[in-house]
Amino acid sequence: MPKVTLNLIAHARSGDKGNTVNIGVFANSEELYPYLKEQMTSQAVKEFFTELVKGEVIRYEMPNISALNFVCHEALGGGGSSSLRIDNLGKCFGSNILRFPIEVPEELASKLLKIGV
Repeated sequence: MPKVTLNLIAHARSGDKGNTVNIGVFANSEELYPYLKEQMTSQAVKEFFTELVKGEVIRYEMPNISALNFVCHEALGGGGSSSLRIDNLGKCFGSNILRFPIEVPEELASKLLKIGV
């Protein structure tokens, strides 16, 4: 199956508290949610952010709104007052997760790529 970037089938929002980042991923439709649920595991998200997230990633499923919520621990270099990062906030994690690769059926990929162009 071909891969598309998450931004073609979902949107995201993120924030932070201390050294923890929270990322909400919302499928653009109910039909797309199973692709997120199957492929966006806690381990896959941790690997995607391998250089940034040092702690546990916990995934919460919200099927009633076709969404997943990821809580990423030890993700901000110690938190706002401790981190040496220039942008120590978790807001950028939502934008970055939209590059996550998702496998979809060929005909759906063709449709999405035409729309995304």
